[in-house]
Amino acid sequence: MQELIGNRAAPLRIALLVPCRNEAATVAAVVADFATSLPQARCHVFDNASDDGTAAIACAAGAQVHPVALRGKGNVIRRAFADVEADVYLMVDGDATYEAGAAPALVRRLLDEGLDMVVGARVDRERAAYRAGHRFGNRLLTRCAGLLFGDSFDDMLSGYRVFSRRYVKSFPAHAAGFEIETELAVHALQLRMPVAEVPTAYGVRPEGSASKLNTWRDGLRILGTIVRLFKAERPLLFFSLLSAASLALALVLAAPLLVTYAQTGLVPRFPTAILCSALALLSALALACGLILDTVTRGRTEAKRLAYLAIPATRGTLAATPDDDAAGLRPASVADATGTAA
Repeated sequence: MQELIGNRAAPLRIALLVPCRNEAATVAAVVADFATSLPQARCHVFDNASDDGTAAIACAAGAQVHPVALRGKGNVIRRAFADVEADVYLMVDGDATYEAGAAPALVRRLLDEGLDMVVGARVDRERAAYRAGHRFGNRLLTRCAGLLFGDSFDDMLSGYRVFSRRYVKSFPAHAAGFEIETELAVHALQLRMPVAEVPTAYGVRPEGSASKLNTWRDGLRILGTIVRLFKAERPLLFFSLLSAASLALALVLAAPLLVTYAQTGLVPRFPTAILCSALALLSALALACGLILDTVTRGRTEAKRLAYLAIPATRGTLAATPDDDAAGLRPASVADATGTAA
């Protein structure tokens, strides 16, 4: 696995980011499994104020442990992206539900196709692995985000992803909790980054491990994040919808008044007339806000794009492993590079 820098070849740095909170039952297995499937990666476990010995177990398993005091997955990812220096970043939850063996394929897809993010779309091995409520909520939220920002993902909320360096270092994280996955998707869609999805097996949590995700609470927080991002990133459409709704309500309420005025020349219900005028004024103000904020958002998007382009694209190939050769998965680019080196 080589990357050309100047006239010399340098190894491509791969960082495995594992956010954890009270995952003592699974973190050692996650570290070991990914060390086997992707030995080139350096494992970083970000311990989110665990009180069950997660940090000590991860350290004993060979991971570099980083404590994060602020609660929430979003705070952990923000810290991980800021502190870790690498060329390729692989993010996976520390609950041992994601397929470690798929990691080389995800990384190779990112490198071979010059992508900025590859999402490991979950395919559950057992119905119990992916609760019906979570599955329905994921589909609903993914479709909502797709309608607003572009339909590029089938599993927007997956915790298994690979990123390029230019993605990680240009990502302005705001979320504190599980809504971080929504931000990750919208950031890529807003800047029209090249992305892809790869189906990966999703398993049941091992015995003794409990999910931190609350279906209704976190689902509502994710939905709220989509609305906030809609307002922040698509302000003209957002405020145009508000403007149209306000104007439509004003017209509906004003219709009887106009009929009465045409027949009698009188306006019998002044409070309703005042309300209609206020709604019409609110409609005009909402449209003006949308136009102004759209200009501001375009400037922000251009600044994000320039920050993204200021970071060199990741170049390199992922070396094939003996297991890949045995399974016939050795990519042509790697085979060519190996043949040339030989």
